[in-house]
Amino acid sequence: MAISITLNNREETFDTDSLNIDQLLKMKNYTFKMMVVKINGNLVKRPQYAEAQIKEGDDVMILHLISGG
Repeated sequence: MAISITLNNREETFDTDSLNIDQLLKMKNYTFKMMVVKINGNLVKRPQYAEAQIKEGDDVMILHLISGG
């Protein structure tokens, strides 16, 4: 089974039965220290990444925050 989602405004399909934020970050090799993650517009905090399930059709945004001056 596969899960199709919208990730950062692009359609993506993952060959898995279940998917959470931690798994998605590993699959996409996202290792940024400062990120904002939203599922369907709802903010997901870092301690919730393992429990936050991504379902078929979800809209996921992962924003990499950059600081500097």
